[in-house]
Amino acid sequence: MTIVAFQGENGAYSQEAIYQAFGPDVETLPCRTFEAVFEAVESGAANYGALPVENSTAGSVTQAYDLLLDRDLKIWQEVHYRVRHCLMVNPGVKMEDVKRVYSHPQALAQCERYLVNRGLEPVAAYDTAGSAKELAADPKPDAAVIASSLAAKIYGLDVLDVNVEDLAFNYTRFFMLGDQEPPRAPQNKTSLVFATRNIPAALYNCLGEFAEKGINLTKLESRPRRNKPWQYVFYLDFDGHWQDPSCRRALVGLLHKSVFVKLLGSYPAAPVPEANGQQADAA
Repeated sequence: MTIVAFQGENGAYSQEAIYQAFGPDVETLPCRTFEAVFEAVESGAANYGALPVENSTAGSVTQAYDLLLDRDLKIWQEVHYRVRHCLMVNPGVKMEDVKRVYSHPQALAQCERYLVNRGLEPVAAYDTAGSAKELAADPKPDAAVIASSLAAKIYGLDVLDVNVEDLAFNYTRFFMLGDQEPPRAPQNKTSLVFATRNIPAALYNCLGEFAEKGINLTKLESRPRRNKPWQYVFYLDFDGHWQDPSCRRALVGLLHKSVFVKLLGSYPAAPVPEANGQQADAA
């Protein structure tokens, strides 16, 4: 039986992304923190771990990227999960009774306009499904939760409104992590992190290695180097597998022009979401 660890309680969006990736019969393992997800895979308690890394509305999950640098799990698969937020309450509570809404800060950010327009106070919590679980255990007549329809079903809450996210084009990108490299697929993507020298044109020269080889970059983001103030590392995604000849040449060039490079994985590229909610073929 395949076991996949995720951060949060049963009913979390991460759990639904796992079902999308592995099918409905996969066994899931809830974890309190992102770090615990890594530990579950490293210890053998789980075969894989689900890690949300960015949302199309609220941006990157910075803690996730820091852990990818600090730990040694490989990206096994990429998943684009369409997030549909629901507003839920204890049975009998009406919309006009609601004053506060609890959820994870990312979910609250994705529903900011909805909450402001209705004069609802956002209250940050550690998890979407965890907020639903707590509200079910400790009913509040003036409170609601933003979470998944699965969470409402699990914890016996009433759904007052559906699709409350501000933008219909609301996807979260997940990495499924493992301790081995995945087999090559027809369409692959590679993720890595690197640091440049502190000299003029350092980043320009590093990225030029990919431009010269005709490699398409799909993401570039900087994060502070936590051991060196005001210096940065760069997370980079590109189309292709590190074993492709052109990619290998670009990586060799990057190694010569950077301070360090860490390959996070080459993995099957997920279909690219389109604005109409359909999935396009991966580039």
